[in-house]
Amino acid sequence: MTAPYLLSDEHIDLFPDVGLALDEPNGLLAVGGDLSPQRLLAAYKKGIFPWFSDDQPIMWWSPNPRAILKLDDFKISRSLKKTLNKKHFHVTFDTAFEEVINECSHTRKDGFGTWITTDMMHAYSELHNLGYAHSVECWHEQKLVGGLYGLSLGHAFFGESMFTRKTDASKVALASLVEQLKKWQFDFIDSQVSSEHMASLGATDISRSQFIKELQQTLKFSTKKGKWQVDI
Repeated sequence: MTAPYLLSDEHIDLFPDVGLALDEPNGLLAVGGDLSPQRLLAAYKKGIFPWFSDDQPIMWWSPNPRAILKLDDFKISRSLKKTLNKKHFHVTFDTAFEEVINECSHTRKDGFGTWITTDMMHAYSELHNLGYAHSVECWHEQKLVGGLYGLSLGHAFFGESMFTRKTDASKVALASLVEQLKKWQFDFIDSQVSSEHMASLGATDISRSQFIKELQQTLKFSTKKGKWQVDI
């Protein structure tokens, strides 16, 4: 039997070895199962994440290479530095999770974003209520103009998506997240797959095997669960 593997409905924490994932499409490992908190947490701990559209079954991925952002590698451009210094934005954590994920789910001009299905939104909202998923909100004149959300395990943050309604708003949210994660001695932000946008901010590709090694190391630390009470 070859990938993609059909997941068992009974053994929610059982996934195939990531080394068995397909080369094309890159990283496709398994299909099926559900989006229960237990299965999602088991997947992320093994370096696997779900990604699919409304008209597809649940698909699970572990791409090679893997894009990650080491916190010390985060790049702040001159224009972003000016924006940060002006302090036009107010940044909060975990105050509007459902609003952020809803904004991220909207189809963007580049066509991406539609993979955040209603089921995905419900699943990550449940993880948020359990203290594993978090949001960063960027406000301007008391309006939500940008933000991001993701999952935290050990000393790793798994970035899922971001949105912006005002120039640099999502970058300000990311910069604020990076600074806070440094204070908490986190190791990296998982960007999943490479993109020009994340590469411009310092993300780099590493092999899947190296990612799994670094993931196993960071999972030795306790997960910072609960609401992240941060107001910048």
